[in-house]
Amino acid sequence: MRILHTMLRTADLARSIKFYTEVLGMRLLRQKEYPDGKFTLAFLGYGDESDNTVIELTYNWGVSEYDLGNAYGHIAIEVDDVYDAAARIKDQGGKILREAGPMNAGTTLIAFVEDPDGYPIELIGKR
Repeated sequence: MRILHTMLRTADLARSIKFYTEVLGMRLLRQKEYPDGKFTLAFLGYGDESDNTVIELTYNWGVSEYDLGNAYGHIAIEVDDVYDAAARIKDQGGKILREAGPMNAGTTLIAFVEDPDGYPIELIGKR
């Protein structure tokens, strides 16, 4: 068994694809519209779906916002340099939720950023 993908609902598919590809460096792997269901799916990641876990963005046509609730946590992405990654994201207009630095009660370097729909993303430095 393995995790295939994590699905996130998005209010603006083009905006989210731009964030995940241009700001976080993922590739758009595939995208398909489902007119009968009135939704579009886009799959993004750092490598092919056959070998990597990816993000599935779901755009439900006509929905412009979602209530994220309080149960969802975050997505975590490993980066070579947390300080550099957070600075690059900030320079590209990304929102920083927590500046780069050691985690609370630990030494692992982390930062938190936010995607265009408000989902938190943790950046974790390579160990």
